[in-house]
Amino acid sequence: MSETLPTRYDFASAEARWYEFWEKKGYFKPRPGKGKFVVMMPPPNITGILHMGHVLNNTIQDVLVRWHRMRGEETLWQPGIDHAGIATMNKVEQEIAREGKTRFDVGRDEFVKRTWAWKERYGNTIIEQLRRLGSSADWENLVFTMDPAYSRAVLTAFVELFNAGLIYRGKRLINWCPRCKTALSDDEVEHEDTPSHLWYIRYPLADGEGHIVVATTRPETYLGDTAVAVNPDDKRFAGLVGKRVRLPLVNWERKDTEGKPVPPEIPVIANRAVDPGFGTGAVKVTPAHDPVDNEIARETGIPLVQVMDEDARMTENAGPFAGLTREEARERIVAELEKAGFLEKTEDYTVPLGTCYRCRTPIEPLLSEQWFVRMKELAGPATEAVRSGKVRIIPSYGEKIFFNWMDNIRDWCVSRQIWWGHRVPVYYCDECGEVFASVDAPEGCRRCGSAKVRQDEDVLDTWASSWLWPFATLGWPENTERLRKYYPGDVLVTGWDILYLWVARMMMAGARFMGEMPFHTVYLHGIVRDERGRKMEKSLGNSPDPLDLFRQYSVDGVRMGILFITPEGRDVLFSVKSAEIGRNFANKLWNAGRLVLLNAGGRFAGLPGSMRLEDRWILSRLERAISETTRLLGDYEFNSAVRTLYEFLWADFCDWYLEAIKPRTQSGDRSGVDVALFVLEAYLRLLHPFMPFITEELWQALPNKSGESIMISPWPEPTGMSDPDAESRFSLLQEMVSGVREIRGTFGVPRSAKLSLVFRDSRDALALARENLALLGFLAGIEGVSESDEAPAGSALIPSKVFEAYVPLSGVIDTGKEKARLEKEIAELSAQVERIRARLSDPNFLDKAPQEVIREQKARFADMATKLERLRGQLERL
Repeated sequence: MSETLPTRYDFASAEARWYEFWEKKGYFKPRPGKGKFVVMMPPPNITGILHMGHVLNNTIQDVLVRWHRMRGEETLWQPGIDHAGIATMNKVEQEIAREGKTRFDVGRDEFVKRTWAWKERYGNTIIEQLRRLGSSADWENLVFTMDPAYSRAVLTAFVELFNAGLIYRGKRLINWCPRCKTALSDDEVEHEDTPSHLWYIRYPLADGEGHIVVATTRPETYLGDTAVAVNPDDKRFAGLVGKRVRLPLVNWERKDTEGKPVPPEIPVIANRAVDPGFGTGAVKVTPAHDPVDNEIARETGIPLVQVMDEDARMTENAGPFAGLTREEARERIVAELEKAGFLEKTEDYTVPLGTCYRCRTPIEPLLSEQWFVRMKELAGPATEAVRSGKVRIIPSYGEKIFFNWMDNIRDWCVSRQIWWGHRVPVYYCDECGEVFASVDAPEGCRRCGSAKVRQDEDVLDTWASSWLWPFATLGWPENTERLRKYYPGDVLVTGWDILYLWVARMMMAGARFMGEMPFHTVYLHGIVRDERGRKMEKSLGNSPDPLDLFRQYSVDGVRMGILFITPEGRDVLFSVKSAEIGRNFANKLWNAGRLVLLNAGGRFAGLPGSMRLEDRWILSRLERAISETTRLLGDYEFNSAVRTLYEFLWADFCDWYLEAIKPRTQSGDRSGVDVALFVLEAYLRLLHPFMPFITEELWQALPNKSGESIMISPWPEPTGMSDPDAESRFSLLQEMVSGVREIRGTFGVPRSAKLSLVFRDSRDALALARENLALLGFLAGIEGVSESDEAPAGSALIPSKVFEAYVPLSGVIDTGKEKARLEKEIAELSAQVERIRARLSDPNFLDKAPQEVIREQKARFADMATKLERLRGQLERL
């Protein structure tokens, strides 16, 4: 490449050019090396488009993968995409709706055909966007969860569990989405606090001796009540337990789930599940429409009356309310209760409304025949792996979430009433009634041989395919070479929100089907939110398009920026300011590289035999940066690693070293340039996993590079250049320079004015200053150094714990005038600080002011207090 670089970095050109280069060279594929490193990419949905959560997740993975690849390990980053059953079905249904039809109008076969067509049109959008991010995954081995080989793995796993008695079909209370017309697992239901009401309803005692008041958030389901429950320790109701009450308004016949009649007179029972502090302490028991009530029914044997169907409409058991939607029924029932004198009162109340995680429709607890996996039997090995430390969860708080879910695990509802996905491989013989599971479609019944065999209509939950991801992507159930080589993997990077939805289940599947855990480390990152802590939503206008950010700030800028603000294990408060940080850093790096290359003239003579203090200092700082970055990456402290690299380039290399070597470079001595080239080449390799494009662009221009790409160059290792003495001595020079610069700024001393340093009882510092007077002269405008037994009159003190040095200012400034100016500024600022202090001490202000205002006032107070302390120090030093 040219010995000089253009003034501006054309990142768009570099990103396209180098990604194509890397891919053509086959760098993304595993290459034989010392050991292996395997990461499984969490498969994005085919409906997905890139968002900031993807950017964070895949940047972290890419950092790890590029780092291990540079360390010479055989590295596999296995990519793929998920068929996303319900989400994809919704997309295709929207297209069909534009024709004025539903999926039931077009039929199952046509719907599946259209879904495959939709996948071919849009399914790779997210993959192309991940490539744009610079993700160095093994794209040639991309896996789709509906690929034939992967589908066979899903069916094989189901059949094995079915034959082992770990999958069963049963009628149980499940979460039902009336919009998607499918069951949902508990983990697919999202809860959101929603304003509602608490209705207090009078249930007359059957003996006519009064009534009992029941509080409920769902008056529309009271028509399915089969008991009223109280806590056995609640003495208020001790005399009512065992009596019967009559359901208000109900004068029609209801039938339970077995078709038996259930009278409107129901018992008052005692059960410890009842919270005496809720409402009146007496609650209605509706076993067919509430999970807690369903458990009470299991314990007591009370009947189940279903009053709502799969469309969330009232059934015949609702009498005159049959056919109404649940919303219409609530309104009508409340009105009728009030009219008849059964509604005692209504209170405002907030309910944790459960909604479908895909379409946001409120779910309905519903009795339904579904397929379930027995989870307790599968959970043991995974739980023990974390308890024993065989699998490490980072940060450690994830273990508490993991154990809480695993220790209270419930059977997993894996069947879905949709058409896109892996169809349940269970077959029913209409001739003899045999029910059996088979990976391949059978020609006939395995017991009687009859051809009258039909397949179950349901498909499997999407998670019931992705829980096999770590080994099904490698060819399981076949014993492939890839499976033998790359299972188990090493690290899983994901958000904490799917720790139990996906991570825990993969561990269970790995133990069951492979006999060992699929990874040894789980790294959990936080959720990306806006700077106010809100979830990013298009409707809020706070969800930036990453592709727009790439176009404005560069891919490297966005990658660096988001890692710069990502605290370990906590949610990320993102704004475009972070992308600006990344872009500004990229510009700083480009300008530094351009300066070094301009002075290098296309030549590198190697490190000089004799080096100055600043040379030994920067090489020692480089050694420290290498060791620290390597350690931090090994500890998964990405934010700290980024900040280490940021500070090294910006402060050590640019602000100090490149400035320090200017005088000798200008005099024709290129030894400093050779050191700068050495440092820059190693630094670019350190930075490459984080900012792959700009590092490749700069590295390719270096005269001292070795190899065809930075991507496959070795990771920098410490080489014995650590020099604590040089670091200590140069840090003293930095204190001197910074102190003089601060004094110039404080007292308005122009850069052209030459100053001197006077040391008191600081012989080592004096000697150091004399040895490096030329450097002090260039960096701080110091023309002489001397020693004195006393502080010179009219001088300013340089703050230091190591030496005592003064800058004489007599004749340079009017010291009396400067003292007066500082005293006035201190007085004005002190008054402002006291006003804010009083405000922050006022309970009325703290109670009534918005939190944002309080935070702003606290930040302002801290800034002013710091400035005040600095001004007082300046006055004291003068």
